[in-house]
Amino acid sequence: MNYDPATRTLSVWFVPSGYRYDYHDVPQQTYAAFRNATAKGRFFNAFIRDRYRYHLVEQSQSG
Repeated sequence: MNYDPATRTLSVWFVPSGYRYDYHDVPQQTYAAFRNATAKGRFFNAFIRDRYRYHLVEQSQSG
């Protein structure tokens, strides 16, 4: 995962598909909590998925 505070964009890569999605207007506090979460998938599903606009950016060649 990666976060750009200037644009409030959270980039998330999904394993094993290799898909990368950018989530827009994500508060920095949400990113920090996601980064520190022990259960990343559970946090993502509860607090990010379906709450922020997103789009598919790319799929890695190994995906």
